[in-house]
This record gives sequence, C-alpha cells and structure tokens, in this order.
Amino acid sequence: MFEKLKLQVTDILKTPHQETNQKLQAICNLLKDNVPYYDWVGFYFRNGNKEELILGPYAGAPTDHTTIPFGKGICGQVAVSNQNFVVPDVKAQDNYIACSITVKSEIVVPLFVNGENIGQIDIDSNTINPFSEEDERFLEYINHEISNIY
Repeated sequence: MFEKLKLQVTDILKTPHQETNQKLQAICNLLKDNVPYYDWVGFYFRNGNKEELILGPYAGAPTDHTTIPFGKGICGQVAVSNQNFVVPDVKAQDNYIACSITVKSEIVVPLFVNGENIGQIDIDSNTINPFSEEDERFLEYINHEISNIY
C-alpha cells in the first residue's frame, strides 16, 4: 500500500501550476482516503519566528487546535525535540491535547528544510496502536519529498 502511495505523492508534488498548499491538501486527502487507520491527516507549520505552530492543510474533522505552542501536546513536543513521536494510546500521555474523543493514537513526524524543522505531519487514528515503523518511514519519505518544493 505505501509503495503505491509514495508514487502518488511524488506525482502530486510534481503537478505544475499548483500552489504548495493545494499539493499538501491533496496529500492529506490521499492519505486519509487510502490508509484505513489514518482518520485525521494534517500539517502544522512554525509561525514565523514565534515558538508556535499554526494549522495548515488537513483532511478530517475540523479542529479547534489551529495554534499550538511549542512544548504543548504531541505536536508541540515534536517542534522542540525534532524527533518522530508515536503515541500508541493517547490516554497514556500526560501532555496530550485532545482533538476528539474518538482519537486513540497519534503519530507526528517533523518536516525539515535545509536542516531546519519548519513543521510536521500529524496523523490521528481512532484505532489503538496502529502505527508501525513502516508508517514512520513512509511519513519521513513524504516529508522529505515535500521539503524539495520549499
């Protein structure tokens, strides 16, 4: 499944005459529609020089979390640590920001451009512990490909 999606992501990113946010939205839609346990897929980006993230394109239920301070929640922690964060069960996390009562697990992978963490891809799942190392490598691949258009 992931190999086929990688090709589709590459095709999306090569689409001429399309804004970056349109490409990111297409990727969100693709992942949410094709990975059964990806129930919410979105991007957060650093807000200029501020130590906060702002919500970018996403697919899934609307969220109130349009701005996240560095260090707060899983996304905020990734903004500080620059490391992938896989949460098999969100109830076990003290520093978790609940987006929906249906969310059971989360994976966040930072997006680097020229060595700088500019944002991240965030996936919520309504399934307990669905994410594997394969998901991490897949999302790292996507972010690496995205970094080439910045």
